[in-house]
Amino acid sequence: MTLHANAVALLENWRPDDFGQESLRQAYLGFLAAREDSCRRECAAGHLTASAVVLDASGEHVLLTLHPRVGRWLQLGGHCEPGDAGLVEAALREATEESGIDGLTIDPTPAHLDVHPITCSLGVPTRHFDVRFAVHAPAGAQAVRSDESDDLQWWPVSELPPDSEDLLPMISAATWRGSRGEPVGVRSGDG
Repeated sequence: MTLHANAVALLENWRPDDFGQESLRQAYLGFLAAREDSCRRECAAGHLTASAVVLDASGEHVLLTLHPRVGRWLQLGGHCEPGDAGLVEAALREATEESGIDGLTIDPTPAHLDVHPITCSLGVPTRHFDVRFAVHAPAGAQAVRSDESDDLQWWPVSELPPDSEDLLPMISAATWRGSRGEPVGVRSGDG
């Protein structure tokens, strides 16, 4: 199955509890139907990206990166790569690369969607159709900053950095799924 077909199947099968998220899900599906290249960063009209809301083993802290190009604290994640089988694998790969943590587990059901304008690697304004997943770190995990970050820190979910209020819906959705005891499906290193 191609990355595009995988993204379509994932979003067709997901049923968000929130009307706004359902509306975005429908918009994503429309964009995917219109653009076969919608999962590739070369798609200048916009493209799907995969993010990871990395939570510690207790679910009380979230790992955020100080993004060098954006200049603010954000979740881990990024563009899909040609070798990614799907959005779940892309989010887990990005989380592992950007956190330096082995043994991350990802809930394969999307936690949150967000569309935002950005000038990314294309050098032209575009949009990211971001699909966000809840990811859990093993107990005692120590994050290691990669060259894709100016800083990397665990933040209490109740005390996020200044000017990060827009992250609250995403973090709330990820922690809510975890609090329901949803099963996790993929662990980094499982291949």
